[in-house]
Amino acid sequence: MRGEPGRGWLYVGTLMSKSSFRIFATCDIGDSFDLLRERGYQVEVYPGPEAPPKALVIEKVCSGVDGLITTLRDPIDAEVFEAGKDTLKGVAQYAVGYDNINRADANRYGIPFTHTAEVLTDATAEFALAMLLAVSRKLAPSEELVREQRWGSWHPYLPFLGDEVTGKTLAVIGMGRIGQALIRKVAGLEMNVLCCDPACKNDSFANAMQKLMDSAHELGLSTRRNWIRNASLEECLGEADYVSLHVPLLCATDSDKPTYHLINARTLRMMKPTAYLINTARGPIVDEKALYTALKERWIAGAALDVFEQEPLPANSPLRDPELADRLRLFPHFASGGVATRLSSDPNVGMAGRCVQGLIDMMEENHGGDVTKMPYVVNKEVFRARKTA
Repeated sequence: MRGEPGRGWLYVGTLMSKSSFRIFATCDIGDSFDLLRERGYQVEVYPGPEAPPKALVIEKVCSGVDGLITTLRDPIDAEVFEAGKDTLKGVAQYAVGYDNINRADANRYGIPFTHTAEVLTDATAEFALAMLLAVSRKLAPSEELVREQRWGSWHPYLPFLGDEVTGKTLAVIGMGRIGQALIRKVAGLEMNVLCCDPACKNDSFANAMQKLMDSAHELGLSTRRNWIRNASLEECLGEADYVSLHVPLLCATDSDKPTYHLINARTLRMMKPTAYLINTARGPIVDEKALYTALKERWIAGAALDVFEQEPLPANSPLRDPELADRLRLFPHFASGGVATRLSSDPNVGMAGRCVQGLIDMMEENHGGDVTKMPYVVNKEVFRARKTA
């Protein structure tokens, strides 16, 4: 059986004998490959730190590989699925998001794909909090003073001051696992919280957090009587001191509640001039041109971004403007970048382990070959498509 975190665990498969599946991985995910090789899999790994050319991925699929291990950098669409229509059994995505995989094409070709949800929840939430503190307390520019020997003397307010977060209001846009984890972590900072989810309202979570806040005050563990409540996007933007984004990327063609450029010139204008924007979700949720203008003209106090509309951030991006460096923090899609979260071979702990277990489930047809019972498969509807094909 699958192990629980902190206990011994075992990779599950219906094929106990050695298998000879061929796998092509578009990046190195560490020691977890050894677990596949021990099962008899032939694993080829693209050696470069950059993404392989799409033509190379298609070439490998055409050569008859059984499975792919991919990342957000790899476009996986009809071209790839057509190349593997007779041999490709599944795609294991090393990420929670799967914007790079065309779900409709995967279903049309009857190919399931997995992702690595949940194991990076806490790592991403704590990094969002770290970003919030970094931009608010001006950690980077203050460190530069020391490193560049520009720290001449101590002064009560020169050359600048940062903003304390205790007692301020945080708006969390997107109340999934990561958004909720962030709220649990900021409770210790005695922050008030506004919750907004375009898809649904989670009253039970808000009620539970309010009880926790009330208890902290009544027990003397908090000097403030903090609050949490659900609110509209407009209320969140107008009232919050910090706005943290945790929604999936949805275009108008995908949803009646699209999130593409959710943060734009109009919505940035709604924010307080003392407010900060934090984005660890997806780059295209923020209109970067509008954000540049908002920072340049000081519509808002600052921002911290871990994701961008184009990654890596282009050399000519206006976000690189040196005039914004004191109030804009830029990070390399690093929110999940903890050792255990990225590389642990335990599927209960790490993205690598969960990615490999998802691949094994598909290759070895675990759960009776029913992908609707495989926990990490995204497009579970592909099983119904197979039945009717």
